[in-house]
Amino acid sequence: MKTSSAQIDLFDDAPGHREAPRPAPRKRPAAAPAMAGWNDEEAAQRLEQSGRFRILRKLEPRPIIPRAQSVFPNLAVLVDTETTGLHHAKDEIIEIGAVAFTYDDEGVIGDVVGVYSSLRQPSEPIPAEITRLTGITDEMVAGLEIDIAALNALVEPADLVVAHNAAFDRPFCEKLFPTFASKPWACSVKEILWTDLGFEGNKLGYLVGQSGLFHEGHRATDDCHALLEVLARPAGDDGARPFSALLRSSQQCRVRIYAENAPFDMKDHLKSRGYRWSDGSDGRPRAWWIEIDEELREDEFRYLRTEIYCWEDAEPLTLRLTALDRYRA
Repeated sequence: MKTSSAQIDLFDDAPGHREAPRPAPRKRPAAAPAMAGWNDEEAAQRLEQSGRFRILRKLEPRPIIPRAQSVFPNLAVLVDTETTGLHHAKDEIIEIGAVAFTYDDEGVIGDVVGVYSSLRQPSEPIPAEITRLTGITDEMVAGLEIDIAALNALVEPADLVVAHNAAFDRPFCEKLFPTFASKPWACSVKEILWTDLGFEGNKLGYLVGQSGLFHEGHRATDDCHALLEVLARPAGDDGARPFSALLRSSQQCRVRIYAENAPFDMKDHLKSRGYRWSDGSDGRPRAWWIEIDEELREDEFRYLRTEIYCWEDAEPLTLRLTALDRYRA
């Protein structure tokens, strides 16, 4: 069984499906030698101080150190997958990347303590559309397999698993790697209000660029380190760290409420309130549903009883969710 470092495009909103294929990498010209007496950072600061320039600094990944050398007590793992399709029940992982980092109880990020990235050959040829969107070909994955022992060694001690679309990645990961099933998960798309922190969107390109950084390529470790820096850096008017918000969110309980047997003519009311439709094909009830913070449950019950069912004793089906349960299939 062979293993290989592998390329992934980490943290798209819909992994496995992208807006456009990646351009072929261009050969970069050799960097010009620095001029005598030239100070890059001093020049960048002078340009910024003029008010007419914004400077993007090249992201320098944090060095990887042994876990025992980090003084931060907690461990999280960023993870992302590329797959042969969108359905975990029939599609397969063709690439996975993970970066382990330490943090404290306040959500301050410490050190990178491990990285894993690998391609995997699926049981069937990779669909042409997936190759077009991801750049991963059958030739690239031929004979390659994920070193499950190495990945488990990274994930098993983790206190939290983070994905930038956890509802997609978690079912795929749990299908192939049972270790992921016992871990609490957090989603850095859904659980961070990026616009409130001054960002224009939640795609990695926006986040990195608006953090004053740029990074080369789209390898798994490149994108992991890039998002890690975005999560770690103060943002917004109050200098909040995005990872602190994500950590707080992961510690909160939420409830999923199903408006079963709601009158058909109430569907637009439910939709405008934020309810989504489940057709029952994934094993969930066939009903409109919403997921909210636990403390809002009684308000939501009151809305359903008075506006939808018109019955004060209605008891909608409710599931209580923690980070151990959220984003499961």
